[in-house]
Amino acid sequence: MKLYSLTLSGHAHRARLFLSLVGQPYETVEVDFAGGQNRSPGFLAINPFGQVPVLDDDGTIVPDSNAILVYLAKKLGRSDWLPEDAAGAARVQRWLSVAAGPIAFGPCAARLVTLFGANFDTGEVIARAHRILALIDAELSSCDWLAADRPTIADVALYSYIAAAPEGNVDLAPYENVRAWLARIEALPGFVSLPASPVGLNATGDSA
Repeated sequence: MKLYSLTLSGHAHRARLFLSLVGQPYETVEVDFAGGQNRSPGFLAINPFGQVPVLDDDGTIVPDSNAILVYLAKKLGRSDWLPEDAAGAARVQRWLSVAAGPIAFGPCAARLVTLFGANFDTGEVIARAHRILALIDAELSSCDWLAADRPTIADVALYSYIAAAPEGNVDLAPYENVRAWLARIEALPGFVSLPASPVGLNATGDSA
């Protein structure tokens, strides 16, 4: 397997994290966004959206981080990470949708402002981040994991941008259950971290 990635991308980190958690060997291909490689004809041929990550599994091309999580769980027969029953699969899908929606437009967007200079309304995206974090914190008040009695790809999909939320000036201190959940993920065998950047609250030393 070959993973087209960008080290600082939380979306790419989702894929790298899951590959590591399940012990799947793979080759990393770092995409040079600053040099415009993601807009080159060669890269656009495998992902017309010009985004990472993209998984190349011996010619089977899978763009999109959440799609990669589903593909890997199915391909590797890891029903422990993606339940086969209808209710279990639906619980996971609910959180994949949260990852693609409120997480992308909240903590992810806030981090894009500080790390890459994205043109978002800072107050609005930080407020969105706190709204979804409050909901997730409440959800985790009665469970250790989001979609089952064990970690699933739902937890993997949400981890990266929540863990990096302080880089976007989103303080995790009010969310005790979220912080405990992050620690549980980080204690899993095979965990790999998203490299920290000295921006946002990380720049001031105020991050939780």
